[in-house]
Amino acid sequence: MSGKKIAIIGGGNLGSAIAQGLLKSGFSNAKDIMVTKRNTATLKHLGEQGVQLGTDNAAAIAGADVIVVALKPYNVKEVLSGLRGSFKPGQMLISVVTGVLLDELETITPAGLPIFRAMPNTAIAIQESITCICGRNVTEEQTTFVKDMFDQLGVTVSIDEKLMDAATVLGACGIAYALRFIRANIQGGIEIGFDARTANLIAAQTVKGAAELLIRENRHPEEEIDKVTTPKGCTIAGLNEMEHQGFSSSLIKGITASYNKIIKG
Repeated sequence: MSGKKIAIIGGGNLGSAIAQGLLKSGFSNAKDIMVTKRNTATLKHLGEQGVQLGTDNAAAIAGADVIVVALKPYNVKEVLSGLRGSFKPGQMLISVVTGVLLDELETITPAGLPIFRAMPNTAIAIQESITCICGRNVTEEQTTFVKDMFDQLGVTVSIDEKLMDAATVLGACGIAYALRFIRANIQGGIEIGFDARTANLIAAQTVKGAAELLIRENRHPEEEIDKVTTPKGCTIAGLNEMEHQGFSSSLIKGITASYNKIIKG
């Protein structure tokens, strides 16, 4: 266990998922986690496990070693600016707020405070997130701690901050892209004879297995594709028809459209 006291400011879906993941993984004791929210009634499940709940952000920060900011983007400046006096030496801040830059965080927190940005996705709720991190005013030891913390919630990658918008698209928006692909597979499965529940299971497990092949074996997708595309076979026939219909092109265009939306607004 880390032994550090962690305050999660903002107990919405993401904040509560982080708390739950830290508990499930054994990274933190329940008594070492404090989650704040205006209405803590929705955090009852965490309270029942021993997590401290509260509405006082200043008190939560003052008693913590690590502060995780999981507020809505439009609330960050107002809330953190009012809490500047609650921080103390030796703390670090981790923001999981989309679109709030390190430069902005530095202006509303004490000078020299170690600050990280972390971009997880919704699979953090089941400890299967991909989380991209970057930091400022941080030590190697602090970076290792943050990586270890988010590794309990999936897989962590350190990137330059300039890639955070791209990470949002590929990792966070990417969940929706993958689910839409699975949904299309289910629709196709129903058309060729499966009931919806069975098609759902086959499609989801097949995608999970495909992803695990790449992750565990450290392979390129084409290596695995080659194994199932026999000459004149049904797989290559299907793949080629998908490409004729613009399958890869539409995915790439979708990714770039999401990215352009973020950077241009």
